Amino acid sequence: MEDFTYRLISFCGFIILSGIAWITGTHNKIKIETILGSIFLAWLVGALTFWFTESRFVLEWINDVLIALLNASHKGAVFIFGPLALGPGQTLPDGTPSIGFVLAFQVFPSVIFFSAMLAGLYKLGIMQKVVQLFSKVFNRILFLSGAESLAAAANLFVGIESGLTVRPYLAKMTRSELLTLMTCMMATVASTVMGIYVIALQKTFPNIAGHLVSASLISIPCSILTSKLFYPELEQPETLGKINEEKKETYHRTGLINSLVEGGYQGIKIAIGIATVLIIVLGLEALFDLILGEFPEFQGQPISAVRLLGWLTYPFVVLLGLRPEEWEVASQILGSRFIETEVSAYFSLAGLQATDAAFTMRSMTIMTYALCGFVHISSMGIFIGGLSALVPSRANEISIVGLQALWTSFLATLLTGCIAGGLLI
Repeated sequence: MEDFTYRLISFCGFIILSGIAWITGTHNKIKIETILGSIFLAWLVGALTFWFTESRFVLEWINDVLIALLNASHKGAVFIFGPLALGPGQTLPDGTPSIGFVLAFQVFPSVIFFSAMLAGLYKLGIMQKVVQLFSKVFNRILFLSGAESLAAAANLFVGIESGLTVRPYLAKMTRSELLTLMTCMMATVASTVMGIYVIALQKTFPNIAGHLVSASLISIPCSILTSKLFYPELEQPETLGKINEEKKETYHRTGLINSLVEGGYQGIKIAIGIATVLIIVLGLEALFDLILGEFPEFQGQPISAVRLLGWLTYPFVVLLGLRPEEWEVASQILGSRFIETEVSAYFSLAGLQATDAAFTMRSMTIMTYALCGFVHISSMGIFIGGLSALVPSRANEISIVGLQALWTSFLATLLTGCIAGGLLI
């Protein structure tokens, strides 16, 4: 009976959060077909994930594949970095032990490897077919424009690179299309960095890889739902009623080996970008905390940036359907991702679960789904900068839409968490 109550809260949370997206938006007339299609697709994918044995088998298979890829990347990392690449408790064949967890040497190599594999799949033409398949589904079920459908599908596998798939259409995309594009960018995770989250959580959440794929997939219709509720389409999109394909200029024109190497170089850039963001943001957070530390303590603890953000996200955590004793710690983790990024949030979640078992398995799943996305200030800056570089004439508009997308993507990931909470048995 208790679990039913919490599942009911998750269902109600989905409705309330959707209402918040509309209330805080432009209040323009919504396109009901897109709204209903988004809700249907999001809950359908959720039901397939949590209710059907066959779907769970597929997720477990995906999980095993991703774990195998991580293990493969680990071999190269150990060869280059030796014991620095070993996780806690691991040893080399000669008995040399790990020195403990080191993010740069144990996690970032997987980013490089995943990026290379993705580039290889694009070179072989496999990814284009997969993206096109999803694009057709989004176009026909969600009644999106061709450019929106293509970008939404690409976001299942890449991050800012998804902007390249619709580069020829960016200049003429409507405001609503831009918001949908940027919301999808922030509310999903790229395959290239998914390995980081798997490494963080696989010990406390054995099937994490498959669930991350599911979460990212559910977040697409949730992103469309929140963006179209916030800013409904008022204009006539140029690609309305069309199913667009990626332009040839986005494909790798070199050989397979060169494509793999180029993908690896791109992975290095991503890894360096993540490291740069973490160093800067965490440093600024520490500086801000020093300033806040001059203020009187509240409830026996010093005020910090994470605590402030935790207080702001507290009401949203309640709507996820977590247990009352989990609200405070969950809000701290959820709030911290706005400045510390989801990487730090996932590692914090894993650390708490490993030491204190702070969450039930149901709540752990909800938090995993709700955190799955680039919903933080740093990614917003990256996406604004990346898209502005592609279409400089709309830089000011993209900056405004980027701020709105941070809000709609936050709501979208919460909706994804609500679906997990409502359907998880």
